[in-house]
Amino acid sequence: MSTSARTAALVAGALAWAAPALAERPLSAIDWLSDSVAATGPRKPPPTITPVPGAEPITVMPLGTTLLDAVGLLPPQVSGLPRTFWGPGETQAIARAVRAERVDTLPAVQALLVKLLLAELDPPTGGGPDGQLLLARLDKLLDLGALDQAQALVERAGPTAPSLFRRWFDISLLTGQEDRACSAMRANPGIAPTFPARIFCLARGGDWNAAALTLETGLALGFVKPEEDALLARFLDPALAEESEALRLPTRPSPLIFRMREAIGEPLSTTTLPVAFARADMRPTAGWKARIEAAERLARTGALAPNELLGVWTERKPAASGGLWDRVAALQAFDLAILSGEPEAVTETLAPAWKAMASAELEVPFAQLYGPQLVRMNLPGATGALAFRIGLLSDEYEALAQGREPQTNEEAFLIGIARGGDLQGVPPLGSLAAALRDGFDRPGLGTGPSRLIEEGRLGEAVLAAIDLLTDGAQGDILDVTRGLGLLRRLGLEDAARKSALQLMLLERRG
Repeated sequence: MSTSARTAALVAGALAWAAPALAERPLSAIDWLSDSVAATGPRKPPPTITPVPGAEPITVMPLGTTLLDAVGLLPPQVSGLPRTFWGPGETQAIARAVRAERVDTLPAVQALLVKLLLAELDPPTGGGPDGQLLLARLDKLLDLGALDQAQALVERAGPTAPSLFRRWFDISLLTGQEDRACSAMRANPGIAPTFPARIFCLARGGDWNAAALTLETGLALGFVKPEEDALLARFLDPALAEESEALRLPTRPSPLIFRMREAIGEPLSTTTLPVAFARADMRPTAGWKARIEAAERLARTGALAPNELLGVWTERKPAASGGLWDRVAALQAFDLAILSGEPEAVTETLAPAWKAMASAELEVPFAQLYGPQLVRMNLPGATGALAFRIGLLSDEYEALAQGREPQTNEEAFLIGIARGGDLQGVPPLGSLAAALRDGFDRPGLGTGPSRLIEEGRLGEAVLAAIDLLTDGAQGDILDVTRGLGLLRRLGLEDAARKSALQLMLLERRG
């Protein structure tokens, strides 16, 4: 995506200072969703009223209808976001901005993005078709691999429209709930399944003859492609799957293709597929190594809770060494040490475990699991300093900083960030620290962000801040200052402090 395209997507041309996207963008959910439903013909357009010149635009909807874009899982008292978060923004422009956000960013930024995606908010009042923002939010959750959250959100909205059902069907395929999705497909006359989806569901329901007849009909009518025919024929006839040569690897496998290839004994590795596919390897039927790799991928995007990751890590003892197994062994040794409460054992195992976590970019889940307990052990020397740094990556960063007397200038700076206080008296620690300090001094935001805030388009301002911090983590120091200043101006103090601490403590830059 070009710089101009991302800028337009972000604030419809208002933020000319938005940074460029990565040169090679990973597949978005919209690129790999199954063609599980077919168009059913033109829909009747909503009624319109000719507006009076100078009057506010009028939206017409049936009584008792719930706006899809208002659906969320986190009410305002939980998310902390006002219902009028989107303000007078335009639905389609905001939806494009949501889809343009990158998922490979700071954990604090990922968490803020997920909160925004799940929040229950009034739709933008600037116009646009209802449901477009909900679809964009769902697709971004799928990009993050947050299938459980996406499933809950689409079920709250009701997967009755084809666009929503398509996403719900794919989520069900990846989470092992395909029979439930097939039952819903059969029960919903408003959903027109494609031939491959219909054949799959007929076979899953045990009606193999109907599935075979449907395949023949689809071929005769040209609704089944040759490559689909080869896969479906093997899916319906296990003997054919055993006798035939292996199928060519698909370039963009959908969840439907993924599940059918698994069924015929030609499974696809999820390691090169979008992170949402990793959820399939979390099923109990998957091997432990595959489960570990999947859990770590999902934890990196915040889609898997740290306790769930720990549960996978500690399922059994490693039976091999090297790479992933060394990481698991180091973690298990430290976990036993922390459970024993023996400072000597913790001191001996902490550094190797932390090195292993850093190599896999899993420092924040590790800190969430152990950080506060580590700090409260009052370990001496270098081990205590490392424990404090780890604690600052946990949710209790501020409380831990309040109880710590700084031992170095760097600790003084980190404590200042954690407390949200004045950093001017702390000696400079390099260009990044200077950029963070400037961000906490509430720098000038520029005309673009200021105008968004003045117009009540807070959501677009938050998306801009997320984008700036993502670029800042890639090395653009000026964007760090602007992003932090914008978050603090918007009252998102916790996200600003966590982002600043992570920029200082994690190797995520450049």
